[in-house]
Amino acid sequence: MTTIYQTQRLIIRRWIPEADAVQVFEMYSDPEVMRFIGGMIEESVEAQQAKLQQVIDRYTQLNNGTGAWAIVEKETGQIVGTVLLKQLPDNESKPTQDYEVGWHLRKAYWAKGYATEAGKAAIEYGFNVLKLPIIYAVVRPENHASIRVTQRIGMMPMGRTHKYYGVELELFKIEAI
Repeated sequence: MTTIYQTQRLIIRRWIPEADAVQVFEMYSDPEVMRFIGGMIEESVEAQQAKLQQVIDRYTQLNNGTGAWAIVEKETGQIVGTVLLKQLPDNESKPTQDYEVGWHLRKAYWAKGYATEAGKAAIEYGFNVLKLPIIYAVVRPENHASIRVTQRIGMMPMGRTHKYYGVELELFKIEAI
């Protein structure tokens, strides 16, 4: 079973590298999508497929319920983007004890509420399934759209931090009730 959880309009599921690589390659090849993410753009669909398999293998090995998953539109079956719930890396890329929620969406699906819907559901999954006490989000200060998503899902601004990813980021948190 590849489904992690569902929302009203979305299925959050594990990646299927062979089936998903083309749509994921299209998403991560878009400079506007990559503007705030950082990291390398894969050179080909085949390289993207291998990268998806690496993601699956890494989270399977961790075996702690975290992951980076496909956001799929129920109505069309199209991949909308990625949602993640994972340990934040420190400035040397080592995992911390802090967990983050995040999202990357294909441009065609911006401004439709999908990041908010997927992010809110990831937080519920983190609190209810993984029993996390606090979930963070980190956003580049100039990424106003993602900052608005953190506000819509009820996260509290904590100011700027240099604690993660080796860059200055806006930090947000939400605590389990």
